[in-house]
Amino acid sequence: MHALLIDAATLKPLVESGQCIVFDVRHDLADHAAGRRQYEQGHIPGAIFLDHEQDLAAPKTGTNGRHPLPSLPTFQELMQKHGVQPGVQVVVYDGGTSAFSAHLWWMLRWAGHRPVAILDGGLPAWSRAGFALNSVGASSEGHQPEALTQGAVVASGSGAGASVSASGLASMPTFSADDVLANIGRGPYVVLDARAENRFRGEVEPMDPVAGHIPGALNRPNSLNCQPDGRFRPADELRAEFEQMLGNTPADHVIHQCGSGITACHNLFAMELAGLGGSALYPGSWSEWCSDASRPVAVGAGT
Repeated sequence: MHALLIDAATLKPLVESGQCIVFDVRHDLADHAAGRRQYEQGHIPGAIFLDHEQDLAAPKTGTNGRHPLPSLPTFQELMQKHGVQPGVQVVVYDGGTSAFSAHLWWMLRWAGHRPVAILDGGLPAWSRAGFALNSVGASSEGHQPEALTQGAVVASGSGAGASVSASGLASMPTFSADDVLANIGRGPYVVLDARAENRFRGEVEPMDPVAGHIPGALNRPNSLNCQPDGRFRPADELRAEFEQMLGNTPADHVIHQCGSGITACHNLFAMELAGLGGSALYPGSWSEWCSDASRPVAVGAGT
C-alpha cells in the first residue's frame, strides 16, 4: 500500500497491470480550462481527469469560499463512479508541484480512504522517466476499473476532534470559520497559512476582495515544501523546519489554511510526510473568512 508518495518507476507497472486508479488533477487558478486541455494533449495511460472547479468543489454561495468542499455523500458517489473502494490503490498527480494532488489526497483521506499516494514530481516526473503518454482519442487506454455497487468507507465530522470511519481509521479533521474565530487569542490551536508571504502580509491580493490574514496565524508558503524539480524535499528537512516554526505546538493542534483550501493541503501533506501527523484543515480558508466583514483581519508580517 502506498499512502504518501510514489515515484514514476514504481507507478508504471501498477498502471500497466491495472492495479491502481490514477487521477489527473492538473489545474490553473487563473485559467480553469487549462487542466482539461493539458489532459487531452497528454496524460498517464488510463488516468481519469477531475476538475477542481466542477468535480471537487460544491456550488459557491459567495460566503463559502472559492473551493467549498462537496458533501461527503457527493464525493463518495464521485469516487464510486470511478471505482474507488476500500483497499484499492489510488494515485494522484498534477502538473508538478503537487498542490492540487495534495488536495485530492486529503479529500480521499478525509473520506476514510487510506491507500492514496501522490506521484512525486507530478506528470513531469513521469515524462522525465521516458514513459509514454496517451492523448484523448488514443487507440488504447489503460485499465479502467468497473464502477462499484458498494462505496468507499466514508467518515464525517468537523471541529476539534477527528471522526472515525467504519474502518476504524481516523479521518482528517476539519475546522469551520466559527471554530477558527473562537480560537483567536485563546488557543490552543495554531493556524498555519500556506499563501505567499506578500499575500499573508496583505501587500497584494490577486484572488480575493480583502487582503491580509487571520489574526494570530503563522505563515509558511507551501512552495517551501518542494525541490526545484517539483519533488518533495526530504522528510527530515521538512520536519526540522515545521518543528522550528511551531515550537511546542503539537501537530494535532495545527489548522492549515490558504486562499481556498487547496494549497493548505500541501502543507498538511508535507507535515504527514515529515512524520507530523494529525493536523487539521480549515477548508473555507481566506476566501471564506474575508467574505464576512465582521471577522477580524490582520496585516503585516506579525501575527
